[in-house]
Amino acid sequence: MMDQLPSATIFRRYDIRGIVDATLTLEIIRQIGLAYAAILIEKQESQVIVARDARLSSPAYSEAFIQALLDSGLDVVNLGAVPTPLAYFATHHLSIGNSAIITGSHNPGNYNGVKLVVQGRPLHSEKLRALHSRIQQQNFITGQGKQSFVNLSEIYQQEVTAGIRLERPLTIAIDCGNGIAGVIAPQLFRALGCEVTELYCEPDGTFPNHHPNPSEPQNLKQLRKVVRQGGYDLGLAFDGDGDRLGVIDSEGGIIWPDRQMMLFSRDILAQHPGGKIIFDVKSSRHLGSEIARHGGKPMMWSSGYSLIQQKMQDSGAIFGGELSGHLFFADRWYGFDDGLYTAARMLEIVASRASTSAEIFAELPNGVNTPEISVEFESERCLKDFMDVFLARASEFNQATINQIDGLRVDYADGWGLARESHTTPSLSLRFEGETQVALERIQNKFKQELLSVQSNLQLPF
Repeated sequence: MMDQLPSATIFRRYDIRGIVDATLTLEIIRQIGLAYAAILIEKQESQVIVARDARLSSPAYSEAFIQALLDSGLDVVNLGAVPTPLAYFATHHLSIGNSAIITGSHNPGNYNGVKLVVQGRPLHSEKLRALHSRIQQQNFITGQGKQSFVNLSEIYQQEVTAGIRLERPLTIAIDCGNGIAGVIAPQLFRALGCEVTELYCEPDGTFPNHHPNPSEPQNLKQLRKVVRQGGYDLGLAFDGDGDRLGVIDSEGGIIWPDRQMMLFSRDILAQHPGGKIIFDVKSSRHLGSEIARHGGKPMMWSSGYSLIQQKMQDSGAIFGGELSGHLFFADRWYGFDDGLYTAARMLEIVASRASTSAEIFAELPNGVNTPEISVEFESERCLKDFMDVFLARASEFNQATINQIDGLRVDYADGWGLARESHTTPSLSLRFEGETQVALERIQNKFKQELLSVQSNLQLPF
């Protein structure tokens, strides 16, 4: 039945994301599976790994997707309900370069989606648009595949713990946001020798406590409170599918991923002098300086986990990451984004120091900065039209360095501002940093002036 074709809007820049039973139905999931299978078969691939998250819609969506793969002639290795990093781990452990994960990541419970990998590379941008075109053309392949079921959770845990050693036991609190990371995280960190307090580690696709998105400060409130009151060494928060990490220091402070990357970069570059490290346009200007100061080669790139991962593969970078919390270790690990492994590496560094985690992070350079700020637009078309006009006004930001690799980043001697299109929702993404509060406000005011000159009724929260 091909009377229900998917809208182009669900094929986003990084992956596929839609609303359950609206823009993303069982029939649409089936068609995506047929198109993905045809791409793999044309590349002479015969096997694919499939996993899913804990969303209420994921079991049925996974079943429909798998049936499409089998009906196309592909053999399926079904991992069941596991964090996204386990599917990536399986591609290496089983030497199968293709994986499909049914997940809505950090989105609300009425969303779902698919993350696709072909021959070790994430499917994104124009390749996702090509997949959409294939569905419209009904260009599929018929065959008969077989399905096997594999549990790699223990093997994954053994490999992580074999490569990580904590010099002293740590007390930690972890918040899985009722996402799928909860099926592994508590026992993994106990196996590393930590005393673990669990918050919302029971997978529940309704996400009854908060959205599983550690990029939003309100989702970290309870974890921060627990860490402060309980005297914990560290707090760890995971997104809905476990490929992103949020960190709370021993005083309850939020350590944004760009500052996490400063600490990781120092550690990695001590072992890999001259290594290339990639970070996104939303990151602190201090990150690039820290990388260079410790002998590394900093490279700023577009936001988006699949874009960062591909740039790492193309450039041979040793480490990379973005402000949303996707971090990629290509030293001692496989180079995919893995919130659980990132947490283990963070614990290793903290346990190697006599200082508290708050003291460790206080040693790193910092400015006065904002979290990522989202400004909603009526539609993606309205957002794109707005950005086209705003980008054309880049010359209005004088006495500054202009970077248009992804939106408009404006760097001054004492701070920077960024405005870019979100590629997951129809919203404008903003972030600012200054050496002082005065510098931050000056840069924000300049952006506000230029943004409002394009659309005077824009609702800006600063």
